[in-house]
Amino acid sequence: MNEIPVGTVCRFLGDFYLTAVILFTAYLSAVMIRRIRAVVLADIYKRVFRVELCLCAALLVSALDVRFGLLTRAVPLPLRFLGRLIRAAVRAGSVLILLLAGHTAAGGLVSDSAGEKYAVVLGMALENGEPNRDLLLRAGTAEDLAKSDPDVTLILTGGNPVSEGRTEAAVMRELLTAGGVPAERIVPEDRSADTVANFRNCARLCLPDEPIVIITSNYHMNRAVRLAKKAGFTRIRRMPAPACAAYYPVNLMWEVVMEIHDFSGCIKQTIRGGTEHAE
Repeated sequence: MNEIPVGTVCRFLGDFYLTAVILFTAYLSAVMIRRIRAVVLADIYKRVFRVELCLCAALLVSALDVRFGLLTRAVPLPLRFLGRLIRAAVRAGSVLILLLAGHTAAGGLVSDSAGEKYAVVLGMALENGEPNRDLLLRAGTAEDLAKSDPDVTLILTGGNPVSEGRTEAAVMRELLTAGGVPAERIVPEDRSADTVANFRNCARLCLPDEPIVIITSNYHMNRAVRLAKKAGFTRIRRMPAPACAAYYPVNLMWEVVMEIHDFSGCIKQTIRGGTEHAE
């Protein structure tokens, strides 16, 4: 039996990796450009999109290096050595991106709700004033919970009003009341612009040491739980809503960017705190 040459396998893997990165970057760009034109907080989306493109560029360099040996083609030895250092950094960064994506995806697989008094339902940016598919799925999950547990109170979060004044919380309230959930079991929190503010404001609506269950999209659950703990909540359970498959990779990349942002913020805060202590 003839063995397949190692070079052929490497070229195949390189071609697959390169094609996947190019297609994903094009797909990501098309979705994010459409969202930037449709949401109220377009500046935030633009900043995240720029970081996403930088991460995609790192993956592209890694793919070109796997396929063509891009970083070690230089003939002078010093340049080749520099290329190897850059290769190691790019590959480490690419592995980190993939590990963060895997960790984020795994966080949405756990559902452990057990009759909590309060359910915090996280909003999502309206697109041209209308809920997108993932926000509809979050509201649907909250509706199912409310119908199965008549004692739960739903705290609907999300401000960012569009021109006609509708907020994310108001849109979810409309959906839930139309689905048969009594209005008196719904508490809107419509002053927040992001997940951090969601939980800070929720801490004023219910005691942080009371058990809560978080309802959000599965890809968003890990970060939501961490931010809830940061806001002071100590007894947190999860009820992940399903996500729209067509946009799942883009939303997962968004969460990777936010994880990196949060982690870099923690490092800055730690350094700043250490400096202040030293002074």
